Amino acid sequence: MEDEEIIQLFNVRSEQAIPELDQKYGKLCRSVSNGILHCYEDVEECVNDTYLGVWNKIPPEHPNPLIAFVCRIVRNISIARYKYNTAQKRNSVFDVCLDELEECISSSGSTEEQFDSSQLAGYIDEFLDKLDQTNRIIFVQRYWFFSDFGSIADKTGLSEGNIRVRLSRTRNKLKEYLKSKGVQI
Repeated sequence: MEDEEIIQLFNVRSEQAIPELDQKYGKLCRSVSNGILHCYEDVEECVNDTYLGVWNKIPPEHPNPLIAFVCRIVRNISIARYKYNTAQKRNSVFDVCLDELEECISSSGSTEEQFDSSQLAGYIDEFLDKLDQTNRIIFVQRYWFFSDFGSIADKTGLSEGNIRVRLSRTRNKLKEYLKSKGVQI
C-alpha cells in the first residue's frame, strides 16, 4: 500500500491504518528502536507507542514523507525509554555515539540555544549533502540509527577499522565545517 493511502486511512480513522503501517514500516521501526534499546520487550512497546503517536498526529498533520515522520517518532520514543531505563547509569552504543559527537556539537537548553539548534540541524544537513554516499551512510547509521561498527561494516562491506577511521575523519570535517559557519564548539 502506498504512503498516501495509509495516510488517508489515518485521516478517516480506519483501524486498518495501523496494520498497514506496521506491514510497510514495522521492520524498520523495530530496527531503529532496537539500535537504541537492544531489548525486545522495550522495542515492541516503543513501536506500539509509535503507532499510537502516528494515530494521534494524523490528522491534522499530513507527513511527507511518511517514513521519516514514523522514524522520527519511534526514535524519539526509544530515546526517551532508553533514558528512563538507564537513569543514573551509563552503558550502550547510544552513550558512546553521543560521546563521539560531543566534540563537534555542544548541547544546552536555553530558548536562544534551542533556536540555534534548528540552525545547527540545517548546517549538519548541508554537511551531509556534501559527503559521498558511503560516508553519509556510515555517519547516519552510526549517529541516527546508533548502529555498532560491526553492523555498519556488514552493510557497507568495509572493515570495522575502516568504519572507525572514516567516522573519525568525518567528525573532524564536521567540526571544521561548523566552525566555518560560525558555530562555537
